[in-house]
Amino acid sequence: MVEASHPQQRTERAAADGPPPRLRLSRRGLLVVGVLGALLVGGCVWLVFFSSVLAVRTVAVTGTEKLTADQVAEAAGVHPGGPLARVDTDAVRRRVTSVLSRVDRVEVWRGWPHTLRIKVTERRPVAAVKESGGRYTQVDAGGVRFATEPAPPPGVPVVELKPDPAARDAIAAFPQKELVAAAVQVARDLPALVAKKVSTVEVHSYDDIQLRLDGGRLVLWGSSERGTRKARVLTALLTRQARTYDVSAPEAPATAG
Repeated sequence: MVEASHPQQRTERAAADGPPPRLRLSRRGLLVVGVLGALLVGGCVWLVFFSSVLAVRTVAVTGTEKLTADQVAEAAGVHPGGPLARVDTDAVRRRVTSVLSRVDRVEVWRGWPHTLRIKVTERRPVAAVKESGGRYTQVDAGGVRFATEPAPPPGVPVVELKPDPAARDAIAAFPQKELVAAAVQVARDLPALVAKKVSTVEVHSYDDIQLRLDGGRLVLWGSSERGTRKARVLTALLTRQARTYDVSAPEAPATAG
């Protein structure tokens, strides 16, 4: 008759025998594992950076207003077929802004697995400078000239240089570029609701800038200095019926007519 072993006795015998043997790889096994790992990593690198499996198939453009998506995609210079991972997004941004002056900001990112995404923000004109040839150059709030067209954009003040005989000597002391910049500054300081009422910003001299409003009304603005203060005063004055509004000295504004 076989006598059953007590559980405690079996445990003691197992402990006496020591822990189970650990699995150890031979040098050849380690070499095989290393080679397989390298092949796996290399395959992933090839798949992402060199193969056509994750290639660019679409350039998706958003944010355009005056521009078209095709214009932005062409300026980006990225053609379908190359690996998406190898597209230099910084270079794409530089190309778009250098080719398209109407673009203010560009965002570029990868839309895996096959799309390069480009979002543009176009410049918004605050004034249109009337050129000698009768065309109009649009200027944004930063003073950047970005587009010249046959007509000014709707609702954007037109800047005109109109030196009168008495002011010609004073204008000679300031380059035309500075006079235009002063007028653009005035247009930039105007609140949107007031800017829509302004048809023309006339520069007679550096300290004699006038605004022509709808209905034939006139604003004597003076120089471009203290523009924010003048804009607030003018906004309040426009609630009164008048033909002329003088904010050249904003501490002592006046109306006439």
